[in-house]
Amino acid sequence: MDKIKTRFRNLSLRASLVLYVVLMTMVALALIQGTEAVCSYAIERLYASYPSQREKYYLTSENGERLGEGTYIYKTPLSLTEEDERLLSFANGLPLVAAPVYSALCILTAAFLFYRNRLRKPLAELKRASEKISVSDLNFSLSYDRKDELGELCASFETMRSQLEDSFSGMWRQMEERRRLNAAFAHDLRTPLTVLKGYDELLQAGEDSQVRSVAVTMGKHIARMERYVDSMSQLQRLEDRQPEYQRISLSELLTQIEENANIICRENDKKICLRNQAVSGHFRLDGMFLSQVCGNLVANAARYADTQVTLILEERDGGLALTVADDGPGFDGKMLREAWNPYVTGEERREEHFGLGLYICRLLSERHDGWLKVENGASGAKVTAFFKNGPESR
Repeated sequence: MDKIKTRFRNLSLRASLVLYVVLMTMVALALIQGTEAVCSYAIERLYASYPSQREKYYLTSENGERLGEGTYIYKTPLSLTEEDERLLSFANGLPLVAAPVYSALCILTAAFLFYRNRLRKPLAELKRASEKISVSDLNFSLSYDRKDELGELCASFETMRSQLEDSFSGMWRQMEERRRLNAAFAHDLRTPLTVLKGYDELLQAGEDSQVRSVAVTMGKHIARMERYVDSMSQLQRLEDRQPEYQRISLSELLTQIEENANIICRENDKKICLRNQAVSGHFRLDGMFLSQVCGNLVANAARYADTQVTLILEERDGGLALTVADDGPGFDGKMLREAWNPYVTGEERREEHFGLGLYICRLLSERHDGWLKVENGASGAKVTAFFKNGPESR
């Protein structure tokens, strides 16, 4: 018996479906025959309740032998009551209706049993696994003890999960090592830069004009390296930071954003156009996150705009979207693909900008359960940062 159960459990899906259909077809045939027998018995009982007004006739052979069971022929028409007429019609029609009804019910039952016994559990396991993988949660295992097609699929899925877990663990270790290396590099580089800066200042104070000229050039490169180290340190701090949600008034937020944007655009001799399309009076956000993203986006737009920068605030998907657009040349193909990666910039010279602005905006937006979208608008570049409303404080 155990061998039969094991063999049935490991049947292929196709064989299992055929088996369920065959079994339920046999059940349907049995029900149809049973209904016909019950109706025939009911008809016989109905006729038997009336006085016999019929004779039985038989077919006979040439030798006078009876053939078959014979049939009754009424001498006079049988007069049934109205209720018995209805019962007789019902008993005669029920087998005709029962056949398709039983067939449909048995097919549906076969489909239900097949889904419940062979599909529901593995599909639920696969759905659970895919949902966990979609949020980078690999701390689970997927098991299904049948050896049919879905069992093989679950086993393959478990193998993929295990390999992903190993790959992600290695990648996370590498990322953590890279972060520690960047932090150590930025820290250790400050001391020699400070020494070089001191010697450079001494050289610039000397009397030899040629030495002073060389020292000025060295000073520019030392200053650039200091800015590069500062950007690495800032990036390290931002990667470790988590948002601190606070209830922020939209009017206060607009005032702060407008003041900062006006200062940035005035320095770059550009106009600023602010449009508020949000209707809520308050949001639960990290004000520092939003201010830094807004400042970076407006600064980028003001640097590339011809005359105007447009800043739009709108409410969507349970959060606040900040869109900054300019009327400049827009992003080229490479920038559209890689603009939010670190140290990617559209400028050939990097004395002032190291291509971290959009990467920082993307990092802060994602820390805030949001996203960053880079695209070209109707007349220039357009970048949208979305910040999801934070949870209510308890």
